[in-house]
Amino acid sequence: MTDSPAPLADPHLVFDPAAGDGPKDVVILGSTGSIGTQAIDLVLRHPDRFRVTGLSANGGRIGLLAEQARRLRVRTVAVAREDAVPALREALAAEYGAGEPLPEILAGPEAATQLAASDCHTVLNGITGSIGLAPTLAALEAGRTLALANKESLIVGGPLVKALAKPGQIIPVDSEHAALFQALAAGTRADVRKLVVTASGGPFRGRTRQELAHVTVEDALAHPTWAMGPVITINSATLVNKGLEVIEAHLLYDIPFDRIEVVVHPQSYVHSMIEFIDGSTLAQATPPDMRGPIAIGLAWPERVPDAAPAFDWSKASTWEFLPLDNEAFPSVNLARHVGRLGGTAPAVFNAANEECVDAFRAGLLPFTGIIDTVTRVVEEHGTPGTGTPLTLPDVLEAETWARARARELTHRTATAEARA
Repeated sequence: MTDSPAPLADPHLVFDPAAGDGPKDVVILGSTGSIGTQAIDLVLRHPDRFRVTGLSANGGRIGLLAEQARRLRVRTVAVAREDAVPALREALAAEYGAGEPLPEILAGPEAATQLAASDCHTVLNGITGSIGLAPTLAALEAGRTLALANKESLIVGGPLVKALAKPGQIIPVDSEHAALFQALAAGTRADVRKLVVTASGGPFRGRTRQELAHVTVEDALAHPTWAMGPVITINSATLVNKGLEVIEAHLLYDIPFDRIEVVVHPQSYVHSMIEFIDGSTLAQATPPDMRGPIAIGLAWPERVPDAAPAFDWSKASTWEFLPLDNEAFPSVNLARHVGRLGGTAPAVFNAANEECVDAFRAGLLPFTGIIDTVTRVVEEHGTPGTGTPLTLPDVLEAETWARARARELTHRTATAEARA
C-alpha cells in the first residue's frame, strides 16, 4: 500500500508556535455554545495549563459572554452582531469592578476572523456552520495551532484549508476525529486498512423511512447520548452530521471514501476505530463527554489529567455495533457522493442542509423533507468544474445559490402542503 503526502491531521507531527513560559494562550471561537462552554470549564479547572486571551460569540447570550470574559480575564471579546455591542458594554461594566479595565471589543461579521489571527498559541474553532471557514483560514495563515471543532469549514473549504495548513497544525476536536487521531498514534497511515466512524443512530435508530415522515422537532432534539446545540442535534437525527464526518475524515487523513465505514453504536462509548492491515482494530473509548476531545485539541501531544470522566469497570455494561440503514438514512451515501465530486459540491450540500434544518425547525418542512430537498439541490448543482483551483469567492457563490434554491424548494413544499 503506497503512502501519499502527510495528511492534515497526524498525531506523529506536532506544530508548535512559539510560546513563552507558563500557561498556553488560547482563543475560543463560539464561546457561548456547547463546545465553548465545555472548553471554558476545562480551562478553569486547569489554569496552570491554559490561559484564554480572547472569546468570540454570535451575540445571542450577552450575559454569559460577559461573565466568561470576567472569569477568564480576557484581553478581547468579539461579537458578530454589531447591534449587540451596547448591551455587551453594559454587561461587561456590570461584571467588572469599578475602575477595572474592560476588554477590547471587536464587532461585526469579521470579528471572529480578526480574533482568530490575534496573538495566541492555539485557536479553538467551536463555531457552528460554514461561517467558521474564514476564522479557520485566518488562524492557519497567522501560524496558530488550530483545534478544529467546526467541521463545516473544512468540508466547504477543504482545498483552501489544505493549501494553508502546515503539518501538524490542525488537531481535530470532533469526538470521532479525535478518536481516529488518537488511534492512529499506534501506527502509520500506510498501516491503515479502514477508518470506522461510529454513529449513535440518534433518536430515530431502528425506524423506517415511513415512520420518520411525521416526527416532530421535539422528537429530533431528544438525542439519547449527547447534549449539543439544536442544529448539530438535528443533523445527528438525520445522520447528515455523520455524512459530514465521513467527508471530514477523508480530508483529514487522506483515506479514500471506500475505506471509510460508518457503524451504529448506540451507547456512544467507542468514538471511532481504525482497522490496520494486520487485521487488528484499535478503538478509542470514553463515556460521552466532549471535554476529552477538547483537551486533546488544546494540549496535544500532552494529556490533561481528569479532563473527562472515565469508565467504571466494576459495573457491567453492554456495547452494541449495528449496520447503518442507508434506506432510512440516505444522508451518509449522499455525503460520499458529494465528497467524491469535490469542488463546490460539499459547500452546496452543507448550505442547503443548514437552510432545510431551519425550515424544519420553523415547521415549514417535514423531517424527511430535509434530506430530500438537500438531495435535489445537490443534483441541480451538478458536477463542478475541474482543473481550476477552488477559491473563497467560489465557495461563497455556491453557498448563496444553494441557500436560495433550498429556500425556494422549501417554500414550494410548504405551500403545497398548505393547499392539500
